[in-house]
Amino acid sequence: MIRKFLPKETDFFTMFEKAALNVNRGAHLLVEMMEDLSAGEPKCKEIYEAEQAGDMLTHEVMRKLNKTFLTPVDREDIHALVNRIDDVIDLIWASADRTILFRLDNPMQEVIDLSKTLLETTEFITKAISCLKDKKYSYIQEYCIEINRLENRGDRIFRAALVKLFDNVKDPILVIKWKEVYEHLEEANDICEDVANILESIVLKHA
Repeated sequence: MIRKFLPKETDFFTMFEKAALNVNRGAHLLVEMMEDLSAGEPKCKEIYEAEQAGDMLTHEVMRKLNKTFLTPVDREDIHALVNRIDDVIDLIWASADRTILFRLDNPMQEVIDLSKTLLETTEFITKAISCLKDKKYSYIQEYCIEINRLENRGDRIFRAALVKLFDNVKDPILVIKWKEVYEHLEEANDICEDVANILESIVLKHA
């Protein structure tokens, strides 16, 4: 009878998975958008909807966290993980929004490559987070290595993109516009590495 009066356990792992899948969806949409900017506005709207869904998931995790006495991993790790995942979808939305706002078209290949690298990274994040509940820590470590590798690839693409942008684009206003989009994409890749670092920290504490 006592169990009836105990608070229902919060499944934080499922909430993490939903947040990761939402980011992965946003990254998919971003690649589709960058590959065909003629259909940019509808894709941008879908990305905005994913960003809003990410905000709602983050708020829900924070609300549950404030009401939960015992958590499956450290409270600070839950807080950091869900917020960094949310930061990634925020930056995906910022990249898409600026592209439409600035009326950019004909993206260079590096923009598409950065978006695809981000998509691949979010796929590994989703895989790693799906292993948390079952404590498949060795798999998480392997996925985190891949995330770090992809972050390095993203850095190389970003640097090459800037060189090409400054060398080939003569309109300084256009340079400024594309540079902002590049920087949002590069920052999103960097934050994915932060997510990997948080996951590795969880593994070290609980393995």
